[in-house]
Amino acid sequence: IMSFEMPNIIPAIPEMFLLGMICTILVIDLFLSDRSRIITYLLAQLSLLGALFLTLSSMGTETVLTFSDTFVRDPMSDILKVAIYIATFITFLYSKDYLRDRGIFKGEFYVLGLFGALGMMVLVSAHNFLTVYLGLELLSLSLYAMVAMQRDSVMASEAAMKYFVLGAIASGMLLYGISIIYGLTGTLDLGEVATQVTGQAPGVLLSFGLVFIIVGIAFKLGAVPFHMWVPDVYHGSPTAVTALIGTAPKLAGFAMIMRLIVEALGGLQADWQQMIIVISVLSLAVGNIIAIAQTNLKRMLAYSTVSHVGFILLGILAGTAEGYSSAMFYTITYALMSLGGFGVIMFMARQGFEADNISDLAGLNQRSPWFA
Repeated sequence: IMSFEMPNIIPAIPEMFLLGMICTILVIDLFLSDRSRIITYLLAQLSLLGALFLTLSSMGTETVLTFSDTFVRDPMSDILKVAIYIATFITFLYSKDYLRDRGIFKGEFYVLGLFGALGMMVLVSAHNFLTVYLGLELLSLSLYAMVAMQRDSVMASEAAMKYFVLGAIASGMLLYGISIIYGLTGTLDLGEVATQVTGQAPGVLLSFGLVFIIVGIAFKLGAVPFHMWVPDVYHGSPTAVTALIGTAPKLAGFAMIMRLIVEALGGLQADWQQMIIVISVLSLAVGNIIAIAQTNLKRMLAYSTVSHVGFILLGILAGTAEGYSSAMFYTITYALMSLGGFGVIMFMARQGFEADNISDLAGLNQRSPWFA
């Protein structure tokens, strides 16, 4: 008879709490009229605060592995999760009136937003290729649906289609890279992969797998030359959704680089450094140069994302603890800065009017000095 040992569920309590709350909110939202939709909003915010409290109360300096080593809780995951809750909370706070004006103040926005946050939490704590993929897909599928929420908007539908198709290609490439590495090492555990990769001369197949994983990550982060979807999706989505896509998922993307590239494939540092040098330099150049020509604020901020991803990759490039910690600091600062940028665009937008062109800012100082 096989002995069954109960896994240690303490490290995953915030995820479990959030999942329970999402299911509760889904059911409660069914019985609410449009007038009392504010209850869904308040419950969503309470869920984030509860998850924040649970994460803060269990913070520690040690690394804990659980669920057959597929899930990890370490200082990096704690800090990133706290930043994810804060970014999602502020986005929800900002977007209430914006959504109401556009007739999309629906429970789905909050449920999908929370599902996205849950996906990011799983991704941040992943210690196995399958957990990484699980978190990534939960996040991506929630975002695809959120972009398409404004059904009567042609631009939003087009943005959602582009995002979905390119996201699916990126997921496929990432999976292909993972399958090659699994075939070579015979394990999906990131720690095991790291042990096997370290010290062996990288063969053609291993480098091939690495290339596909980096392409998948670069797509998800929006680094050049895989940035084509970023401006279109930022521009086409409702600003409330753009604010969410442009902030918290970048934190999850950073965690994905750390888990897959630094922790699992750190032994191939000489190989991935060369690839990231190229991606980083291109992102910095293309992002900043093309941004100059934009007339739309959201498109300009999208190219700003591309260039900031270049800066984040510079930190990863260093290959040292200082480099990684500075890249993480930069990512969190960037997410907060983006929230400010998209927040002001949202506040200035009125019913039937999106304040997302640079020309819309003309005379802002006279109209509302505070926003200026």
